[in-house]
Amino acid sequence: MDFLAAAYPWIKSLHIISVIAWMASMLYLPRLFVYHAAAPAGSAQSEIFKVMERRLSRGIMLPAMTATLVFGGLLLSTPGVVDWHNGWIHAKLGLVFAMLVVQHFLGGWRRAFAEDRNRHSERFYRVVNEVPTVLMIGIVILVVVKPF
Repeated sequence: MDFLAAAYPWIKSLHIISVIAWMASMLYLPRLFVYHAAAPAGSAQSEIFKVMERRLSRGIMLPAMTATLVFGGLLLSTPGVVDWHNGWIHAKLGLVFAMLVVQHFLGGWRRAFAEDRNRHSERFYRVVNEVPTVLMIGIVILVVVKPF
């Protein structure tokens, strides 16, 4: 555990970098879905969106999420970083879990687009695009303000 305490600034930095990359992809993928939903299935435009969505999901979103969870877990394991008696950490972890659920749904919708079986409208994806933002705002407030 002494290693974790000594490496704390590096772990925290890598966690923040990972979160930024994860959130960028969580905000961009549903925006791609908005445009993809307007493209006719099988069109050249649709095929381009499929490639973009797959590369974003597999090349950025999944690795960034994994790194976020690994570095976050290391932070949680660092002595003195988290007081488990405070409610904010439990609420924050709940919102992180909700973000993982959103990512799971995004993955399913990406696969539906890849197989030309999307069933949702542009408007649906515009609403979905706001969910990660709301979760991110809640997480940041909980971590910075620690209201309870």
